[in-house]
Parts: sequence; structure tokens; C-alpha cells
Amino acid sequence: MSATISPSVSIETPHCEPGIGRILRTPDSKDRIDGVEIRPFDLWPDDRGYFLEVTRLRQGLAADFPPETTQVSAALSYPGTIKAFHFHRHQTDLWVPAQGMFQVALVDMRPDSPTYGVKNTLYAGALKPWQIRIPPGVGHGYKVVGEGAAFLVYVTNRLYNPKDEGRIPYDDSSIAYDWEIQHK
Repeated sequence: MSATISPSVSIETPHCEPGIGRILRTPDSKDRIDGVEIRPFDLWPDDRGYFLEVTRLRQGLAADFPPETTQVSAALSYPGTIKAFHFHRHQTDLWVPAQGMFQVALVDMRPDSPTYGVKNTLYAGALKPWQIRIPPGVGHGYKVVGEGAAFLVYVTNRLYNPKDEGRIPYDDSSIAYDWEIQHK
């Protein structure tokens, strides 16, 4: 099966084993897809709610994001929502799950990568405040898990360009990602 970037450009999706791939339980897991970076972020709760710092340009996981083309966006998704899969040829994403819980699914679609075809799953958000840096060529998506809505803030190193983005159905048979509840 192939994924479409634009009407004139498509790429072959890898053929993956069915399931959710390698679960990442720590930010420095040796099972991470090559180039994916994860770091915890601080939450400062008090009796009014909480404060979190999304990122500082020129520092941390966004250190090499050029200020003139960095874009900050956000998405609110309801429980059970699946938004998957998409990828970029050039854009790097930095995801910061600010509220709720996400089952994040990643798949390496770069034929020259040492982890080509590897899938990762991680659970991030209120119970695991992790920033996730997703390099170009890594397919990504999520499912909102839990009973409440989830809020994702994402920072990109480029302004949105639809010609750079490819989309793959969440149920693509080549990726064979299992979105069902795993621990029944």
C-alpha cells in the first residue's frame, strides 16, 4: 500500500507486524525509533490548576527550530478519537500533551533508517508528561484514552505546508496498528 503526500507524490508504507509495536515506558528506551526524542516536562500544580511551559525556542527539544518559521498549534480531541496517520517529508513536530491522555502511535517510514518499519507506542499526557519530538518520515497519530477530552499543543519547525504532509488511514493494513484496548 502507498501513502499519498500530494496527488503526484506517493511512498510505499512499510509492512509491519500486526499490533502496537514496541511500548516505550521510559524516555531513553532503547526501543525508540531512530531520531525520536522524548523528555519529561514539568507541571507546576497549585490550588488554582497547573502551569506548564510548552517550550523555549533555541533550548531543549526545539533548540534547532528557526524562530522565523516555528509554528505553535493546538488540537482538542474527545475521548476515543483517533487521529492517524500522517507524516512529513521535511517538518519536525514537537508534541506536548497538555491535558488528558494520549496513546501515541509512531511508525518509521524511512527506508534508509535502521528502524524502518518499527512501530512504537507510548502513553503520554496527564499521567506521563512527556514532550515527543517526531522527525520527518516517521508516521504518527494518536488515540485519546480515558474519559475526558485531551489537549495537544504541538510546535513545528516549519510553517504548515500541505505539500509536505502525507496521510495514511488509521486502519492501513500495511501498518496494521491495533487501536483496540490492549489490557482487557
